[in-house]
Amino acid sequence: MNETIMHIGELSVTGNILLSVVAVVILCVAGCLWMKNYWGRVLSVFLIISTWWSALDLNGVSASGELALENIDTLPIVQLFGITIGGTVFFSWIVMAVLVLLSWLTTRNLKTTVSVSSLQTAMEMIVMTIRSQIKEVSGDNPARYMPIMGTFFLFIGLSNLLTIIPWFRAPTASLSTTLAFSLCVFCAMPIYGIHNQGILGYLKKYIDPTPIMLPMNIISDFSSTFSLAFRLYGNMLSGAIIASVLMMLAPFLIPLPLQILGLITGTIQAYIFSLLAIVYVSSVAPKQPFIDKLTY
Repeated sequence: MNETIMHIGELSVTGNILLSVVAVVILCVAGCLWMKNYWGRVLSVFLIISTWWSALDLNGVSASGELALENIDTLPIVQLFGITIGGTVFFSWIVMAVLVLLSWLTTRNLKTTVSVSSLQTAMEMIVMTIRSQIKEVSGDNPARYMPIMGTFFLFIGLSNLLTIIPWFRAPTASLSTTLAFSLCVFCAMPIYGIHNQGILGYLKKYIDPTPIMLPMNIISDFSSTFSLAFRLYGNMLSGAIIASVLMMLAPFLIPLPLQILGLITGTIQAYIFSLLAIVYVSSVAPKQPFIDKLTY
């Protein structure tokens, strides 16, 4: 099926490409018939086409095929004032820009009436879900942890979601990004702990239940926080590698369900990382119990 069947200009069309185009057209038509909502149809068609394009990239059909499995840390993207911007930084900027844009679009016309926009409703659901999880795990005022924990969840989740765009590479598949996240958690632990219990109250945890445990408790803080980096990095990178291998083996059959599965597992990884970060940061509880008056 790799023989050239026809030529379109200077492009050689092989049997595999022609077969894949037919399969994509059939899937797009089936998706449109299955989805009754307009945006559902748009999303299904986009997901099918982006997955098909990624499969072609991984099989060397497009010029960007060599980027599929390359380390994004060493992947040069653009030159800025004589400085080479690598893939990790560039794709992180894209995620941050999308988050800022969505935040601005959501908050520019906030309403407290019964009728609100769909975007505001979606954002309210996300915020309330994160808030309830923080309260359930920490037992403290969720507003204290919302900025850092909400940022972790949204950044990791959106990084995974944007991978449906063929050219995009998740920055969380880089150890540099996950180590930076873990460093933030490591620095946040004493900040929140001292805020909750004071300096002496925070330092007391290192000799609890006995001073003999001081070295082990110190090592535990280092190992537990930095294990977050390797856990997230390993899960995101392994998912990308497995997807790439399977796409090369069966490029036109497996990619679509694998892409959907990847989106689900990536969201789960964002939830797990944020949840563990809350556990570590809120390990030193406040002196006064928090009473939440907000109803969910």
